Amino acid sequence: MILDGKAVSATVKDALRERMPELEAKYGRRPCLCVIIVGQNPASQVYVRNKVRAAQYVGMESRLIELPEQTGEAELLALIAELNADESVDGLLVQLPLPRHIDEEKVIEAITVEKDVDGFHILNVGSLQVGRPCSVPCTPKGILRLIDSTGVPIEGKTAVVVGRSNIVGKPVAKLLLDRNATVIMAHSRTRDLKSFTLQADILVVAVGKENVVTGDMVKPGAIVIDVGVNRRADGSLAGDVDFESAAQVAGWITPVPGGVGPMTIAMLMENTVDCFLAARLSA
Repeated sequence: MILDGKAVSATVKDALRERMPELEAKYGRRPCLCVIIVGQNPASQVYVRNKVRAAQYVGMESRLIELPEQTGEAELLALIAELNADESVDGLLVQLPLPRHIDEEKVIEAITVEKDVDGFHILNVGSLQVGRPCSVPCTPKGILRLIDSTGVPIEGKTAVVVGRSNIVGKPVAKLLLDRNATVIMAHSRTRDLKSFTLQADILVVAVGKENVVTGDMVKPGAIVIDVGVNRRADGSLAGDVDFESAAQVAGWITPVPGGVGPMTIAMLMENTVDCFLAARLSA
């Protein structure tokens, strides 16, 4: 079974779209997402366009601020401070990566935790780890939603996460642990990776290396979530999992593209609405 991220994300966005008139009637305006992009990174421009397009589709307000490559760190931080104070902005994100002369950590920490829809702020990261309410990072949140769409309960399953990034690997492992899976963390330096992946009822692969997992490394019937997006020499995209061989063995598998990517954007929309509502409730 192909886990169609486009289809699952469409149900999320359609549900949010239906809520917009009700939110506007109750609170006097719709949620607003503001996206900042610095420079002309082609991949980042595509991601940003997709985020703005999704916001427009669900019917929320959106702002796109495009800054030149030479924008200084102090200038960007001042803009973030201004948007933090702007009560008409509910969700704020700065598209990564940033130009080398700007400290990404400083920028992430500058966004107020209440508007951090990416879930990257250290207070959101910490809250996730100790089980407090927070903005959950969009990709891990989308992965859990994809797994849930199979109808297979997570509780009691063995989940293997290949990759230990702060953006995907670590938070998705914590989310699976919170759902009572038994979680094994592996990574690019793991010896005999196959011995671990063959134990996985749920296998999440996010190392950024094409075909690091092949069909002979997949447990029959497993749910396989491929987070990798690797560009080949011919311009085509490939995941971290060899789709053709793994699809012969897995029970469910995500394609690349069309799997995790659309879910990340849908969860960004959901996080923006959650930040909007949290601000109304705390007012």
